[in-house]
Amino acid sequence: MLKRTHNCGALRSEHVGKTVSLAGWVNSYRDHGGVIFIDLRDREGVTQIVFHPENKEAHGLADKLRNEDVIAIEGNCVAREGGMANPRLATGQIEVQAHKLEILNKAVTPPFTPDEAEKVGEDTRLTYRYIDLRRPRMQQILRTRHRVTKIMRDYFDQQGFLEIETPFLCKSTPEGARDFLVPSRLQPGCFYALPQSPQLFKQILMVAGYEKYLQIVRCFRDEDPRADRQAEFTQIDLEMSFIDQDEIMTVVEGCIRRVWKEVLNIDVPPIRRMTYAEAVDRYGSDRPDLRFGMELVNIGDLAGKTDFGVFKSVLAAPGGMVKAITVPGGGAMTRKETDALAEWAKTFGAKGMAVTKVGAGGALDTGVAKFLTAIAGDLIARMNAKEGDLICFAADNHKVVHRVLGELRVKLAKERGMLKEGDWQWLWVVDFPALEWNTDEKRWDSLHHPFTAPNDEDLHKLSSGDQAAISSVRSKAYDIVCNGSELGGGSVRIHRPDTQQLIFKLLGIDEESQKKKFGFLLDALKFGAPPHGGLALGLDRIIMHLVGTTNIRDVIAFPKTQNGADLMLDAPSEVDEKQLRDLHIRLQLPQKDKPAPGTPATV
Repeated sequence: MLKRTHNCGALRSEHVGKTVSLAGWVNSYRDHGGVIFIDLRDREGVTQIVFHPENKEAHGLADKLRNEDVIAIEGNCVAREGGMANPRLATGQIEVQAHKLEILNKAVTPPFTPDEAEKVGEDTRLTYRYIDLRRPRMQQILRTRHRVTKIMRDYFDQQGFLEIETPFLCKSTPEGARDFLVPSRLQPGCFYALPQSPQLFKQILMVAGYEKYLQIVRCFRDEDPRADRQAEFTQIDLEMSFIDQDEIMTVVEGCIRRVWKEVLNIDVPPIRRMTYAEAVDRYGSDRPDLRFGMELVNIGDLAGKTDFGVFKSVLAAPGGMVKAITVPGGGAMTRKETDALAEWAKTFGAKGMAVTKVGAGGALDTGVAKFLTAIAGDLIARMNAKEGDLICFAADNHKVVHRVLGELRVKLAKERGMLKEGDWQWLWVVDFPALEWNTDEKRWDSLHHPFTAPNDEDLHKLSSGDQAAISSVRSKAYDIVCNGSELGGGSVRIHRPDTQQLIFKLLGIDEESQKKKFGFLLDALKFGAPPHGGLALGLDRIIMHLVGTTNIRDVIAFPKTQNGADLMLDAPSEVDEKQLRDLHIRLQLPQKDKPAPGTPATV
């Protein structure tokens, strides 16, 4: 093979007159009256290569080239003739007149070329991911991902963190999302679990005295993928000892500030803080998008003065509330569009959605306007609504009302062009509730995870036995939010075994189960655990923001589909019977259809 002297993005006018060697993929082929032009591509860029007929051997080989063939060339770097420069290419001032060509590998006709990738379906691109990854856009994204991880490693190294690896084969503790299970061949009937996070290991490292831990780590959760979530994902995991909440948030803020500055040249200001209660009350979400208004307004007192049966019945029920948002210019929406909102709201647990418009002269018009005559003036004033605006109402329990209106404000902001490019709105959400009551199972659930420390001033309430008091216990948990997306979350941890056992008890984990599932942690806490806490940043989501995509599959080299499949590998797949026997496993698959009488069960 010809020895490469430069990459395909390196040559400039100062290289004119030099003999160079390049290697890469044929990006395009053109024959102009016997002179053959090739755009040669590698990960660094594209260079135009010219084959003249007088170089018979090279020209003859070049005539057989097609897209995605892998070649190496040697030739003279020359300036492009007047008027032929290509300002869209970094190498557009020059071209290479080749006198040697070596075909390293002929490619069969690809299902698509990198230039055509965005015109084909995502499933096709994922099936042939190695072609999709040749796209300059994908290479730029993965280059950014590499750069961000390096910036973060350097930052945390300067802060005194040690990068320590933790195991992938762990113990299953099914208290949160479903675990991915791995059967043990050597211990029949027993299973490992792939880690949903290194949470317990990093706490153990604090007990062990390492004080500042970092890991860029793969984590696994067996849950349905979404646009911003995958079953396997990467997080920047950190933990610190002898600190408080403010110190952790300061360190993380410094990391975010450095990444945004070095990658986008954007200065991140000091990040404001908002309590969980305020975020949900004003925005219907614990990860509010602050780039636009449409805040939730409680109008329960006004709604109670109307004859609207929906409002009255909801307000008469325990925990019922009525809130509304004002949609600027929403009065221009058609009846079909506003009716569709009611159907959309049902997907979030609501029974529907009431709307009205502010018409000429400030009078309410259409929708439920006829029921609101008695409160029209006060309603418009409280909602700060103007002529041409739309008011949307949600009436239900607080959970449904906040979810519906929280989702609605984001939906309408996107659809109505309220989001400005380059607008970065950051927020720390703090003071999350420690526990929430699970009405179905009649027990408490952790809002974050069971290792999160309650606020010191609320600690006494945990043993009160009073449901209202326990519900009001705040935790030392905090999430960092950017433009309505949670980039990371963390907490100060429980470092006293008695408090940890109390939380376990409230979660319905009896002493025997505590010992079986978390005995190692409880033992460790007894041997001198320091106050500690940390946070995990979602690397995939951070890259999504930095490169401007809303699809997490764009920022992972080999992602899974929406149903968790790897189309390139055809995984997951069946395994042979011997492998199952070695693991002492027998399959009992679900029956797709009701079997005919006498048909044996599938095993």
